[in-house]
Amino acid sequence: MVNLTPLQTALLADLTSELPTPIRLQRLVVSLREEFSCSAVVLLRLDGDSLRAQAAVGLAHEALGRSFVLARHPRLAQILAQREPLQFAADSDLPDPYDGLLQDSPDEPLPVHDCMGMSLYLDGRLWGAVTLDALDRGRFDRATTQRLQRCVLLIETALRVSRLEGEVRSLRLARRETTESGQETDSAILGESPVLRELLDELNVVADSDLPVLLQGETGVGKELFARWLHAHSPRARKPLVYVNCAALPETLAESELFGHVKGAFSGAAQDRPGRFEAANGGTLFLDEIGELPLSIQAKLLRALQGGEIQRLGADQPRHVDVRVIAATNRRLWEEVREGRFRADLYHRLSVYPVHIPPLRERGRDVLVLAGHFLELNRARLGLRCLRLSPDAERALLAYAWPGNVRELEHVISRAALKVLSQAESRTELLSIEAAWLGLDLPHPLTQQAPVGPDPLAVPLPMQDAMDRYQRELIQAALDRHDGKWAAAARALVIDPSNLRKLARRLSLI
Repeated sequence: MVNLTPLQTALLADLTSELPTPIRLQRLVVSLREEFSCSAVVLLRLDGDSLRAQAAVGLAHEALGRSFVLARHPRLAQILAQREPLQFAADSDLPDPYDGLLQDSPDEPLPVHDCMGMSLYLDGRLWGAVTLDALDRGRFDRATTQRLQRCVLLIETALRVSRLEGEVRSLRLARRETTESGQETDSAILGESPVLRELLDELNVVADSDLPVLLQGETGVGKELFARWLHAHSPRARKPLVYVNCAALPETLAESELFGHVKGAFSGAAQDRPGRFEAANGGTLFLDEIGELPLSIQAKLLRALQGGEIQRLGADQPRHVDVRVIAATNRRLWEEVREGRFRADLYHRLSVYPVHIPPLRERGRDVLVLAGHFLELNRARLGLRCLRLSPDAERALLAYAWPGNVRELEHVISRAALKVLSQAESRTELLSIEAAWLGLDLPHPLTQQAPVGPDPLAVPLPMQDAMDRYQRELIQAALDRHDGKWAAAARALVIDPSNLRKLARRLSLI
């Protein structure tokens, strides 16, 4: 009878269970930390010239958003360069990528004293690495490296099972383009909140079609990023994705920019010039800020959407193009239609599949993951050894409403990084951003938890009346987000459409 270690028992049990990849990998790193009694374990996947954390235990939550460029992290580069486990001396002068990021030091950032890691391979191809770190000096020794080497086969098996399960799910849902390493190309969209995963599952289904998609959401939520995700996961991924900012198109040049022109069509037209539709032929045309498009151009855009037919300015004959259109707007287009500023027929053509991009305030702890991404970018740009969030800064980020969404978060982190640097004595310090340096206008002290939903004690209504009011607000908000479409609102509220309409009638909404 073979005696298995607790780690082997846990990993083998997971291998026989059907688990989502994030959960499987997170259970893996937790088991590894218990096996090696260390402070942190991180599983990193190679993504071009960088390593990205796929699962981590013992690190600050924002570390999951960081991308570790190998040229700036010599320890990680050395780990990848060999097939054997590599342990670094406690007094090594090479910077540690996790200095100040371990959760064991929440109040004051501390340097990592012991570090070791090993490269991971799948089917003979470099996949990434696993790293183990400890704040205690002397935690790792030669015996530890030998144990890690024995564990690598189980780790790589877990990765292989997760990859195969991912491929099966992809075949069931829709065709997905993958990178050369066989991994999905959605690494640029950071976060694991339920609302984000639900959105990506929805986009994954529509990506395989040629339906027009209308991305709706507040300013700064990343509509362009989601448009790129859609294109990358579509059958057109190897063809061009052409970006057009409709708000920046002068009305006198908009037709030429979109559809092209022939020589002599207007003063200054010295030669034939194709437009953006022709440039996107076979691929995807992304029309950002579609609500800003002049009315005079909207009819010609409708014709292109209906029949794939365009006509260069000044030309006699039309041309046929094969283009999938993704449009985006932060306006409520149905209100623009009602006010006569947007054509109703174009709106209905564009919104065959409307998608609401959730604001940052609805994505929970994703804000810390995104903050980690921007922290790493600023740390590298400013040449800092370590740049992290203090616990009160994390609470401030989670409490803030983010009216400017991800774009505002990026600017807040960049400004705070400069403030920290201006007060630091050296770039080699372990620097923490405090809440005060974020410059956020918080509605309540950080020592108190922000109330979620209405305070029942502050509502001077009978319970049933208060419940009716709350349900009425939820339904109205869902309808507003989905252009008044009841089916889409029902999906968002996870309720049968017929039951939603019955409830709305009872609440006098219809």
